[in-house]
Amino acid sequence: MLAKARPVSTIPADEFFLARQPILGRDQHMVAYELLFRAAGEHDDARLTDGAAATAAVISHASQLGLEQVVGNNLAFVNVDEVVLMDDYVRFLPPHKVILEILETVKPTEPLLARVAELKELGFKFALDDVIDHSEEVEKLLGLVDVVKIDLQGVAPEALGHLCASLRTSGKKLLAEKVETQQEFRLCMELGFDYFQGYYFARPVILSGRKITPSELVILHLLELINSDADDATIETAVKRDPLISLNLLRLVNSRAAGPERRIESVAEALTQLGRKQLRRWLQILMFAAPGSQVELASPLLQLATTRGKLLELMSLEVYPLDVSGAERAFTVGIMSLADALFSMPMADILDNVELASDVRAALLERAGDLGAMLDVVERLEKADTGRCFTQALRRLGLTSKQVREIELAAFDWVSELVHDAA
Repeated sequence: MLAKARPVSTIPADEFFLARQPILGRDQHMVAYELLFRAAGEHDDARLTDGAAATAAVISHASQLGLEQVVGNNLAFVNVDEVVLMDDYVRFLPPHKVILEILETVKPTEPLLARVAELKELGFKFALDDVIDHSEEVEKLLGLVDVVKIDLQGVAPEALGHLCASLRTSGKKLLAEKVETQQEFRLCMELGFDYFQGYYFARPVILSGRKITPSELVILHLLELINSDADDATIETAVKRDPLISLNLLRLVNSRAAGPERRIESVAEALTQLGRKQLRRWLQILMFAAPGSQVELASPLLQLATTRGKLLELMSLEVYPLDVSGAERAFTVGIMSLADALFSMPMADILDNVELASDVRAALLERAGDLGAMLDVVERLEKADTGRCFTQALRRLGLTSKQVREIELAAFDWVSELVHDAA
């Protein structure tokens, strides 16, 4: 028999933030997002603890969230503690879309183990969070979970191999969390981890002497032509000079997220129909195509960059509703903010190759101005860092937690549609 529901968190339904952290498979494609819910800044940090109270508030109002909109075709990992597990409101979550992540604070009591078994019968899957050793408590839960998350920051590198070998005998999938560097990722690949969580793919690995390739230079040159208001014939000639850019551009502009409803067949038509704003946008996306190949919209780096771009654009329109050009500059800041990871070069060196507005440059290099504050908000949201600095940045921009969450959902939906249409 199902547990009797008890009162959920007292955090008001609108006063929370949503952070979405990517989880990648061994092929470096997205498989899931961990969703982290944090109370809004007016709530005391002590009330956040591990976020379970905020999670409970969100689950109890799940109808307003829409998991499909947040994670697209991917799975959602959602933190649960004993209170969430033992209450009926966990069933607001769709079993086919979520993996319930049992927090490390949960004790494997007989009632708790029985409840997890009961929810498994209903189709729910489970992950064990923040594992740092193969303890007796871990062993008791191991038979009921599908994924074991190992906290890289809590395990000494020399002990990691032994822990993996010990847990792998259970036949469970292993997920490395808090993977922050390419070196950590390579080690985890060698140890046979199945999934990886962390922003290692978005961290710049600066290569000494790295030069921007001819194909990359063509895109940067086109962006300069647009920024300098060159005529259509000059831009069309520059696009046609690179067949791969022409093909990729047509593929991108024919997605529903691009806007036009009828198919565009030529570069000239794309320029006419889209206008400079959209052309600039899709060229920025094309930067993320490897030289000599088509753009890979499933790339986690591209998805993160386009999400940042759309978040900043919508944020700018919320703050300055009449400033359309400012919103376009905000999109540029978002998508260019990961250029150092893309090009493996310092941001300052990249910006030497492209002419950008002064406020865009200041935001990218120094996180200065309103655009810099918006980028800071987005970067903190990604890390679920919604403390006082985050709150101060929001207040400076005049944004509420509800506005930010609505902006997030719209941005997630736009990127999800972009990826889906180009698949």
